[in-house]
Amino acid sequence: MPVQYKGMEHSNSNINWHSAFFEAIMLELELYGDSLEFIPEYQLTAEPLRIDCVIIKKPKDLIIRKNIAAIFRGSNLIEYKSPDDFVSIDDFYKVYAYACLYSSLEKVPITDITISFIESRYPRELLKHLLDTRALKVEKTSPGIYNIIGDIIPIQIIDNRELSEEENLWLRELDNTLKPSELRRIRDEILKQSKETRIIAYLDAIIRANKDSFMGAMDMSDTVMTLDQILEEAGFFARWEERKMLEIAREMLNSGFSIDTIVSITKLDPEKVKGLSNTEKIGL
Repeated sequence: MPVQYKGMEHSNSNINWHSAFFEAIMLELELYGDSLEFIPEYQLTAEPLRIDCVIIKKPKDLIIRKNIAAIFRGSNLIEYKSPDDFVSIDDFYKVYAYACLYSSLEKVPITDITISFIESRYPRELLKHLLDTRALKVEKTSPGIYNIIGDIIPIQIIDNRELSEEENLWLRELDNTLKPSELRRIRDEILKQSKETRIIAYLDAIIRANKDSFMGAMDMSDTVMTLDQILEEAGFFARWEERKMLEIAREMLNSGFSIDTIVSITKLDPEKVKGLSNTEKIGL
């Protein structure tokens, strides 16, 4: 009898990879969390023009000793593609245009902006285009990281599957081809660092995308289980109390997260989240 998963029947197209990515990038750069401002789904205009993520250095002279952030300047725009997607030539120019628009609207010098593309494959077609058509150069600075040399805007393309296992655990394992051993490592690292309540979207994405490997990693029986039961069996604190959810939602509101992003991560009622901004104290 095949393993069944209640609440896990959806295809990979329904997995919220972008919320998982936002949590992963914050974990990758958490040593600099007090000096960086993370903005998910940054809306450029009244029209639906959004950048997946903007990371702003608050001390302009901050030096980030992290491979994925070596090119960072004042404002850093990031385009993320889920494991089944890729950065096309059209995507490249769309995000490049966003960078120019961001520079104009936010009054940020174009020389103080960087662009990062993150995907789960080697960007062969895009790199060939940049080399042949744009006459730009490509420098592989470390495993999975390709710097584009010759443009006024520093640009990097990252193949997260090729990133360092030691330095980039969270981004490297944000994938749908994980082995049981890789999932065990993620579980152990989360439990060791007590990060369960910070990465629920990340956990949800990698578990839904790697159902068979997850069951193998946790040595579970061939039974019907809910997502909460699977997480609890694995040792994760999956079911948050509503008060804790409201506290987290309030903190996210104060940090500038959008209502949609908060609802997506906390699973709270949208009206309850909207009401938080008008209350002095969180209550049930």
